[in-house]
Amino acid sequence: MAQKVLVTGGGGYIGSHCVVELIEAGFCPVVIDNFSNAVRGEGDVPESLRRIEKILDTSIEFHELDLLDRPGLENVYLFVSSVEQPLRYYQVNLTATMNLLEVMQTHGVHNLVFSSSATVYGDPQRLPIDEQHPVGGCTNPYGKTKYFIEEMIMDQCKAEKDWNSVLLRYFNPIGAHASGLIGEDPQGIPNNLLPYVAQVAIGRRKHLNVFGNDYDTIDGTGVRDYIHVVDLAKGHIAALKKLKDNCGCKVYNLGTGTGYSVLQMVKAMEKASGIEIMYLIAPRRGGDVASCYADPRLAEKELGWKADFNLERMCKDLWRWQSKNPTGFTSNGRLHE
Repeated sequence: MAQKVLVTGGGGYIGSHCVVELIEAGFCPVVIDNFSNAVRGEGDVPESLRRIEKILDTSIEFHELDLLDRPGLENVYLFVSSVEQPLRYYQVNLTATMNLLEVMQTHGVHNLVFSSSATVYGDPQRLPIDEQHPVGGCTNPYGKTKYFIEEMIMDQCKAEKDWNSVLLRYFNPIGAHASGLIGEDPQGIPNNLLPYVAQVAIGRRKHLNVFGNDYDTIDGTGVRDYIHVVDLAKGHIAALKKLKDNCGCKVYNLGTGTGYSVLQMVKAMEKASGIEIMYLIAPRRGGDVASCYADPRLAEKELGWKADFNLERMCKDLWRWQSKNPTGFTSNGRLHE
C-alpha cells in the first residue's frame, strides 16, 4: 500500500506540483487546502487538483480545511505517516504551525518536510548562500515568519528524538507543468516577478513595474535564483526519502546556483513568448535585497537532488501555461493598471 503523505496547501502553485511528483513517485497524497490561494473547481475541489486527476488519470483525497481548524485537522490525521507543508502564500503563520506540530505529536506522526525560504537569510553577507550562512536578519515579515517556524521545528526535533524534519530553503520558483494545465494563478496582484511579467505578455496588465535600477548588479536591477517549480517539487520527494534515514533535523537550499536580474528575466520571457514586454522603472521597495542566489551543493551531495531545467525551459513552460490559460484557472479576467 502506498505511503500516505499529508500535503497542506496542496491546491496552490507549489503544493499542486508537489502532488504530481508525489503520485508519480508512488506516494498517496492527502491534500488539505482552505482556498486562500487556490481556485475552487467542480465538486468543491481545487481546480488544480481536478486537472491533476485528468493528467495522471487518478483520484486525489481532498479535505477543505484551514490549519487553524484544530478539530478538523485531528480528523484528517488518521493513517497519515508523513507531512509535507509547501508554501501557503499569505497564510503561513505561527498558530497554524503550532496546530500542525501538536496534532502530529498526538497522532504519532513525526516526519515533516517544511518549505522554508531563502528570505530567512536576509540581506546576504556572502554569495552564493550556503546553509551555514547566518539566518534571522530578515528584511520582511514573511522571512521572519519562516525563520520563527524553522526555530520551532528545530526545537521540536531536539526535544523529541524520534522526530525527523527536512527544512527546504528554496529560492524563486517559476515555470509550470509541461502539460500547461497547472501553473501559478495568483489570487490578486501577483506577489512574484514572473507571474506579473506573464500577465503583461498576455495582455492582462499594461506594464511591469521594475522596482529599482540602481542596485550593484549587472544592470542595476535585483538578481535572484529562479528554479523550475517541477525541480522544486522533486526536491520535496528527495527530502521525504531522506526522512527514512531517521535524519533528525536537516536544512537544504533548493536553487540552481545561478542568479538572473529582473531585466534578464524580462528578456527571457520576451524570447519565450515572442512578445515585447513593457516595463517602467519605479523606486526601490523596502525589504528588497540586491542579489540572492544559492549554493545548492549540499542538497546534491546528501539528497542526490539537482535542478535540471534551464532558464529557457522555465520560461517556455510558464508561457505555455499562461497562453493556454490567459486568466488562470478562471475565465473572467480584465485588464489591470
